[in-house]
Amino acid sequence: MKLPTDTSNPVVRFIRSFWAPTTRSMRGWALASVVVNAGITVTGAGVRVTESGLGCPTWPRCTPDSFIPVAHPEVSPLNMAVEFGNRLLTFLVLAVGIACWLAAVRMRPRRASLVRLAWLQPIGIIAQALWGGLVVNTMLNPFTVGMHYLISSGLIAACWMLYARAGEGDGPARLITHRDVRRLGHALLAAVFALLVIGVGVSGTGPHSGDEMASRFDLDIEAVARLHADIAYVVVGLTFALLFALHVTGAPRAARRAALALLGVELLQGVIGYTQWFLAVPAALVLLHVLGSTLVWIAALRVTTSLRSRDPEPSSVSPSPTEAAAVV
Repeated sequence: MKLPTDTSNPVVRFIRSFWAPTTRSMRGWALASVVVNAGITVTGAGVRVTESGLGCPTWPRCTPDSFIPVAHPEVSPLNMAVEFGNRLLTFLVLAVGIACWLAAVRMRPRRASLVRLAWLQPIGIIAQALWGGLVVNTMLNPFTVGMHYLISSGLIAACWMLYARAGEGDGPARLITHRDVRRLGHALLAAVFALLVIGVGVSGTGPHSGDEMASRFDLDIEAVARLHADIAYVVVGLTFALLFALHVTGAPRAARRAALALLGVELLQGVIGYTQWFLAVPAALVLLHVLGSTLVWIAALRVTTSLRSRDPEPSSVSPSPTEAAAVV
């Protein structure tokens, strides 16, 4: 018998993925949101390293009299296209965020924990877009630019938590490692976030401001870069310690693999960082470094969520109607 969830029509399957969601499709949308938020973080760095930060010199309009790019005597057409293209990506990120919210609301039985996390996406994306307007109106002030990146990091964390929680129940958190190992994981996550914050300081002090009119932090670039490197060493050391602790305590394989993946991304990021420093910070490596920092953050979030689990609550063990139909 053909199941209600079966269809060869990709459009119907797409609509059902958020209108009649299963746990699998809910997690799929959450993971898609992680990807698009990470992607727009990297493309935002692309705007900066191509000196396109003021390619659209006004907000919300691209130019004072148009929402779309038009010839402007003071702005390069290429820079305008790069900046406007990044603005358009916001609509894709928002669409994915709305799909996540719809899937969470339409889940049966509805899980309040997923709905709360899903709400953070459309709200956060709109707030991020408004902050982007502030970035333009402050002529790419390094503080507003840095906060733009950190807000994106917060959105990525919310998306990852939605992905992780969608695969768990709503019961109390259950440790699958020793509690001190989990505390070490939390310390590692805090250290990674500190690394991102200091990285923003390095970025706001060095070259590639996004436009020649943009201001810079009045800091010693060498001192800030050394502090950034010192915190990176702390992060790598904590990762080694966590890997060792997971091994000696016989932690689940998923947790050990997550920590190993984090270490691998950290080491690659270190190679990129030192290379760009010794090559006088070329734009292409800056872009790659931002990609690496985003992957380090996602990998650290993955490690943290791999150290605990949640069982279903007794009242929420029944599947949704769509999942029940798929089992019949």
